[in-house]
Amino acid sequence: MSGTRGAVPRQRIVVVGMGNVYRRDDGAGPAVAARVAALVGGVSDRGPLADPFDLLGLWAGTDLAVVVDAVRSGAEVGTVRLIDLDTDPVPVPARALAGTTSTHGIGVADILRLARAVGNAPKRVVVVGIEGNDFGQGTGLSPAVRHAVPHAAQQVADLIGEAG
Repeated sequence: MSGTRGAVPRQRIVVVGMGNVYRRDDGAGPAVAARVAALVGGVSDRGPLADPFDLLGLWAGTDLAVVVDAVRSGAEVGTVRLIDLDTDPVPVPARALAGTTSTHGIGVADILRLARAVGNAPKRVVVVGIEGNDFGQGTGLSPAVRHAVPHAAQQVADLIGEAG
């Protein structure tokens, strides 16, 4: 689907932008999700979400859930990483990618385990993390994160194209 509006995917796919647009780089997830929705027709952009618990109702019954969030893993600011929670080992330093925590202390990987336990999980979950730097109050992404948004959105669009 390389950058063009494609046909409605046959599978049910949801793209979730986690984060708070009023906390600078934390708005990366919603920015990517909105861009993906503009690139790929038929994709549901859900967000912004601030709490991973909100994923439970949004991704139920989906074939693919892509969760995009700003992270702090120690990588260079603007680095984009994809982790398939079903197939990729999650190294301890990268736990921030799959275990993005809320104020409730639970992350995406934990919510996925809960969803599986209650029979409410998507078939596949991919977390897309963008390394952030500035999580202070205010709007607008830092330059490196803003520059990473189109790249991350294209990677998500490619995932959707492969799934469809």
